[in-house]
Formats: sequence, structure tokens, C-alpha cells
Amino acid sequence: MKKSILIVALVLCSTFVAMAQPRAIGINLGPWTSFSYEHGFGTDNMLDVAANVILPFGNGFGAGGHVTYDWIDPFGATFPWNEKGEWHWYMGVGGSAGYVWEKNANNWFYAGVAGHIGFEYDFWFPFQLSLDWRPSVGICNAGNKVGFNNAGIWGPISLGVRYLFN
Repeated sequence: MKKSILIVALVLCSTFVAMAQPRAIGINLGPWTSFSYEHGFGTDNMLDVAANVILPFGNGFGAGGHVTYDWIDPFGATFPWNEKGEWHWYMGVGGSAGYVWEKNANNWFYAGVAGHIGFEYDFWFPFQLSLDWRPSVGICNAGNKVGFNNAGIWGPISLGVRYLFN
């Protein structure tokens, strides 16, 4: 009985702590469209999770994702103008993976290290706009060959539109 009460108390405390953190959900529009979720850890850090839909020049379809741990306003550098809303910039590192199906049967898989840098404006109402760059490098398997995926280093710059949960 004591163990059950302890487990219930831990679950409730974890839920309240998770709900107290800032969160945002939305989309990033660019060469890749991604559905993103941001989960804040205080005011200085966040976890960014995105599920990507990739359209490689109209020749096929792809799906993938990335997860990065981001530092908000690193090095103490902030934007000097915060009248109604708030400006922030962030950078982070994490991982990415995905699979692309092409019409010419040159299907390929990629996995690697992802970076994330960008800036955002949090409006005074629950809305956020951001501009992000998400480069990635790693391995890819195209056909029967394994190689280095350097195409992602020039990776997408996207406009993010998110709803903020406070």
C-alpha cells in the first residue's frame, strides 16, 4: 500500500513539473515541412522535436525527424528590444534520421548529428514566430552504397509558426 501511494505521488509530481514548463507546438515551413514540439526546461534550455516531411525536388517523398537540445540566449546575449513580446535566439545539438523514397528507385536512409540555430519572437499572446537553420551530417545508405551525408550541412532554413502553451 505504501509503495502504491509513493508511485501515485511520484506520477502526480512529475505531471505537475512537466505541465509547469513552457511548451510550444506548430510547424516549420521551408524545403522540408516539419511538425515541431518544443519543451522548455526553465528559461534557459529547451528540447526541440520535429517530424519532417521531405519533398526532394518533386522526385519523391521522405520522412524523418530530428531532436535537439537547445540553449536559449547562450552566452548571456539577448536582443535589446523587448517591448510587447520577447526576442530570443538559441543554438543546440542533437540527432537526425530519415528515409527518402525517389521515383528512380534510388531510395536512401540517413542518420547523423544535427545542429540547430535560430531566433524567435514570442508575442504577448500565445503565438511564436521563428527562423531556424538545421544542418546535419552523418551517414547515408543510397542503393547498396554507404556514404557520408554532407547534403544536410546546407540544410533547410525554415520559418516556424507555433502556438505557445503557458
